[in-house]
Amino acid sequence: MWTEKLEKYVAVSGLPGIYKINSSRANGLLIENLDTGKTKFISMRKHQFTPLATVSIYTVDDTKELSKVFQSMLDQFDDNPPPKINVTAAELFEYFEDILPTYDKDQVFIGDVKKVIKWFNYLRDRAFFEDLSSDEEE
Repeated sequence: MWTEKLEKYVAVSGLPGIYKINSSRANGLLIENLDTGKTKFISMRKHQFTPLATVSIYTVDDTKELSKVFQSMLDQFDDNPPPKINVTAAELFEYFEDILPTYDKDQVFIGDVKKVIKWFNYLRDRAFFEDLSSDEEE
């Protein structure tokens, strides 16, 4: 399901977008560019890796997995699409409150909201979520 699929994807510091993990080495990862399909080695010395399956958003009670936040964004996409990243912080937080009403206003910052929206749009543009719905139907 979501978490299983997200475990294969990583955000890399200093590089734009999301990458698929092909394999790991003791000193880094072999990652695949989702647009070109090209694989390259990225060193752990120069970059930090954030597996998307490990990302959670602080809520008032606990945390909410990124996969559940993405699902909420998908469910509301037709009626409430994500705003552009360059809109005001108030608009971004208003959208975030619509998709995750219990998010912790003291621990979730504007950069976090922007990252979630960027990642969602990046994956959606590459038909990531369409693959998931067809996997679930099978």
